[in-house]
Amino acid sequence: MKQRISSAISAFAAGLVFGFGLILAGMANPAKVLAFLHVTGDWDPSLALVMTAAIPVAMLAFWWSKSRQQPALEDDFHWPQASQISPALLVGSVLFGIGWGLAGICPGPALVLLGAGFSDAAIFILCMLLGIRLAGPLKKKLES
Repeated sequence: MKQRISSAISAFAAGLVFGFGLILAGMANPAKVLAFLHVTGDWDPSLALVMTAAIPVAMLAFWWSKSRQQPALEDDFHWPQASQISPALLVGSVLFGIGWGLAGICPGPALVLLGAGFSDAAIFILCMLLGIRLAGPLKKKLES
């Protein structure tokens, strides 16, 4: 029970830090994201700098995690098992990119915006959840 409470507190704290980082970087601002994606017009490269700065931080965190026997608040690490690019990954990536380009938000910033009371984020999240719900049956139908 104590481990579950510690895990929940840790997840909550990580979510707060992540949300604050999204706001600070401007990634929760759909207009800024759309300006970043508009490479042939009035392009705003600042989000590329944010992403570039995040890569070494993530690399260090993964490197450090790989050197540990087990995580602090779990029994095992949950590393990705897939080692190849699948058609489902490609289709999902294209759909994600289309949604990001149309709305200017993706799942993380959508949750931040929802917490800030933006009703458009609620519509986005409902559509995202509908897409998640339909993805499994659609994938099975396409594979058969």
